[in-house]
Amino acid sequence: MLAFGNPGSGKTHLLCAVAQELIHQGRQVRFAPCNLLVQELLVAKRDLKLARVLKQYAKYEALIIDDIGYVQQSREEMEVLFTLLADRYERSSVMLTSNLPFSKWEQIFKDPMTTAAAIDRLVHHSVIVELNIPSYRLEESQKTKAQAQPQQDTL
Repeated sequence: MLAFGNPGSGKTHLLCAVAQELIHQGRQVRFAPCNLLVQELLVAKRDLKLARVLKQYAKYEALIIDDIGYVQQSREEMEVLFTLLADRYERSSVMLTSNLPFSKWEQIFKDPMTTAAAIDRLVHHSVIVELNIPSYRLEESQKTKAQAQPQQDTL
């Protein structure tokens, strides 16, 4: 499942709900913010343990990668992310959230061929959900402000 939408549209909440159901079914699930996941992969690559870390990730039937593309990352960071995606392709599920549409993913993977390959692998067996709705956090903030303002008498 790939969830796209504006910040505050409920992408992470949706995937966490799906993950919760998978866990209730006895499946192994891992949730990771993209930036932390990439840092873990970079350390493993530096320490020549990337294959071991990828094998550890393989025990999870579903891997949720939250906020891909939210923070601009270097080419090396995106190379290890692509390595993870390619390793999981056809073997186990990847679910992710992003505020960027596919048309802007070259900003993420820094290379047109890598971008196309990543998208191709992700969409092959995926359900794509677009949450084009206003931010619930913004709406809640506006409601709170409106309730806090004193009511003016109208005559």
